[in-house]
Amino acid sequence: MNLKRFLIIAILLLAASNANAVLNIDITEGVEGAMPIAVVPFQWSGSTKLADADVSTIVTSDLARSGKFSPLPVKDMLAHPVTPEQIDFKTWRIAGIDNLVIGGVQLQKDGSYQVQFRLFDVLKAQQVMGYSFPADRQSLRYVAHRISDYIIEQLTGLGPAFDSRIAYVTSRRVAKNKIEYRLQVADTDGFDPQTLLTSSQPMMSPVWSPDSLKIAYVSFERGRAEIYVHNIRSGQREKVAAYEGINGSPAWSPDGRQLALTLSKDGNPEIYVLNLQDKKLTRITSHWSIDTEAVWMPDGRSLVFTSSRSGKPQLYQVELAGGRPKRLTYEGDYNANASISPDGKAIAFVHGDDSGFRIAVMYPDTRLLQVLTDGGQDESPEFAPNGSMILYATQINGRGVLAAVSTDGRHKQRLVLSDGEVREPSWASVKGSRN
Repeated sequence: MNLKRFLIIAILLLAASNANAVLNIDITEGVEGAMPIAVVPFQWSGSTKLADADVSTIVTSDLARSGKFSPLPVKDMLAHPVTPEQIDFKTWRIAGIDNLVIGGVQLQKDGSYQVQFRLFDVLKAQQVMGYSFPADRQSLRYVAHRISDYIIEQLTGLGPAFDSRIAYVTSRRVAKNKIEYRLQVADTDGFDPQTLLTSSQPMMSPVWSPDSLKIAYVSFERGRAEIYVHNIRSGQREKVAAYEGINGSPAWSPDGRQLALTLSKDGNPEIYVLNLQDKKLTRITSHWSIDTEAVWMPDGRSLVFTSSRSGKPQLYQVELAGGRPKRLTYEGDYNANASISPDGKAIAFVHGDDSGFRIAVMYPDTRLLQVLTDGGQDESPEFAPNGSMILYATQINGRGVLAAVSTDGRHKQRLVLSDGEVREPSWASVKGSRN
């Protein structure tokens, strides 16, 4: 694979008949030893259960997708308690269940809903958590994802991830020689896709701002690569980089005030940092090689980037205060497109060798590298907000799909567009992810 792959990965001319199709989730590999849990179907009072906003079903799906839990199928439940008094803990212990979730959805007089849930430790026969949330028709799914995050945090210590959104790029052929590209956002389970931008030219590298209110991306709508910042709430966007040559790989600083970019305006592809307030541009690298795909460490003091300075694509780290870049990867001929875990303790990236391109994770403190996937054409890794999963793009039978893998590699799932293909995933942080 030549250096063009990691400089700018051009979006393929994909065929898709419905750009707003929902991403359907297929859990392809579970986890032995995952925590047994039962989410009893919630009782709906005063209203018929809504098929597309069934709170308990959404919670069950989230827990399964987290890779940390093994939810008991509803068909295997011997009882459906809706109040604490109805729980026979002995029965659930015999069934091998460690934790139990019950709840209900109550229709209010004004047409709104009140959603409540309780989490029980079956072995101790006691409640460990209970909350009640107001909701309307539009926010029921949001509340369900929030419940999932509460349960996961209580039982695993991991932060929230499912009350968030993902961004991605799709495309469809609208005429023999015309492709329509769309930048879309959706819930983490693929529900409620919304189109932010439609273009006859490719878009790539969408990335969420830290507050999840903006997305930076590369667009070719004017015949060359330019970088835009798109405000999710207002729909307004601003062109922030349109220099001669390459304008690529935007990455937000942790405080949201700067963007790291790849620019070739001075001849060679180098890493720059753009201050979004005064538009001051600072050059970070200066080398005869190709430097690209910079991402920020969580402390904002250094960048990890891809460089060919060793002859082949490898990851390097450079301090913004100055100094020579430090090489991070040595195994394999191709290591590129890094993503940093929220705590800065792990780096996910594309690892290539003679058998293809896969997603790997490395822990800088130990330099231990673990290959997590086996797709052969895997790219664009992105950590979940709580660091437990990695979202990435891959191909299944020649079709572009999104996929996710747990950071230990034991739990895998696919997010397949119901009719079409999808690329370039980005996972928003939880903060500000709802407008």
